[in-house]
Amino acid sequence: MQDSQTAKLTVGSNTYEFPIETATTGEKAIDIGKLRARTGLVTLDDGLANTAACKSAITYIDGEKGILQYRGIPIETLAEQSTFTETAYLIIYGELPTRRQMSDFAQKVLKNASLHEGMMHFFDGGFPFTAHPMAILSSLLNSVGCYYPYMVTNHREQDLEHFNDAAALLISKVRTIAAMAYRMKNGLPMIYPKRNLGYSQNFLHMMFSEPYHEYYPNDEISKALDLILLLHGDHEQNCSTSTVRTVASSGANLFSSVSAGVSALWGPLHGGANQQVIQMLQHIHDAGIKVEDYVEGAKKGQYRLMGFGHRLYKTYDPRAVILRSAAGRVLDVIKTRDPLLDIARHLEEKARSDSYFIERNLYPNVDFYSGLILKAIGIPIDMFTVMFAIGRMPGWIAHWYEVASQVKGRITRPRQIYTGYTTRGYVKMRNRDWENSSDYELEDNKGAQSKE
Repeated sequence: MQDSQTAKLTVGSNTYEFPIETATTGEKAIDIGKLRARTGLVTLDDGLANTAACKSAITYIDGEKGILQYRGIPIETLAEQSTFTETAYLIIYGELPTRRQMSDFAQKVLKNASLHEGMMHFFDGGFPFTAHPMAILSSLLNSVGCYYPYMVTNHREQDLEHFNDAAALLISKVRTIAAMAYRMKNGLPMIYPKRNLGYSQNFLHMMFSEPYHEYYPNDEISKALDLILLLHGDHEQNCSTSTVRTVASSGANLFSSVSAGVSALWGPLHGGANQQVIQMLQHIHDAGIKVEDYVEGAKKGQYRLMGFGHRLYKTYDPRAVILRSAAGRVLDVIKTRDPLLDIARHLEEKARSDSYFIERNLYPNVDFYSGLILKAIGIPIDMFTVMFAIGRMPGWIAHWYEVASQVKGRITRPRQIYTGYTTRGYVKMRNRDWENSSDYELEDNKGAQSKE
């Protein structure tokens, strides 16, 4: 809502006033929508750390206080009382479902679990066995819409008309595609979903069952996986979510928009953080480094402490608090004493008691423990980011809908500060002085001459 206050900007002898917007939680923002039209200026905010690119009613984060809420409900409450499927409904539709709504949504998710048989050739030579699961996931999420042409029209009204079906379909099929990508890469036969299993149980069944030996996951393992997915359901305007919104602003359909989100999530600075945590712990274990020495080395810049700190949270990541205890329960159930968990807990204790990390707010984040749980369950490291994408699907869907349902929505089109050449002329080939060209062009030219 618009505040009665205004912000004043003075440029030379001119002063301009801009309205101040106030969020429902009290944060304020200067509305600079008419800045360039009135002043001829634009703002420069590399990484958009100080720029609110949209208004959204989905997720609220207070990094200073360690607060994370989906549609106003604290993440701690949802983790204790809800499930991933119910939380997905909450994120997408804004309210907790009634018993009838939950039943209808769960049935839609369940009946869409299988892939169209026409897609099976993708897993039978369509991709090389070396293909990364994220590449397969992004490609097939875009492709799956081809089998439901009435859902993929790129006409806003028609896309919105079939939104409920498309949302349930994507929530369901993303886990099936992920499981089949894993099995293809490992040369395993495809396992079809079962109608009598829950969301996370079905995923584990499709991942680990064999035709001659069915996999029955322990309840604690299924709950832990469901918890990981729930905790990743949405996280405000991160890189992949902003990508989904940007693609959606062009009028693109839901399938292509979430496919773009997967590609953005693939980056190691975004979705690959929990993988880096495992690699760090494995390195400490394999190299025989004492945790105390690793902490001291991290302080000196000798080592990188992965899974600590967060761009938003200036205190303990609330999701890490929840997963810390879940990691212990999973390890107890599988009766395996994983040395990496011991290293992780020791590392956390040392870092949390060291003034160096306390002063810099370097607390463990969600990636610190989610990787340990996934590893204990048997999920390979190259599938960690895929698991992130499965959990984040409800958030991407909800953000696509926010953009698509705007009556006067505008395509995302940032400005830039140009740093290239000013206007210059074209020089004909025979008149170009190669000695003044770049090193790359000189080397390339010399190579061409030597071949001749």
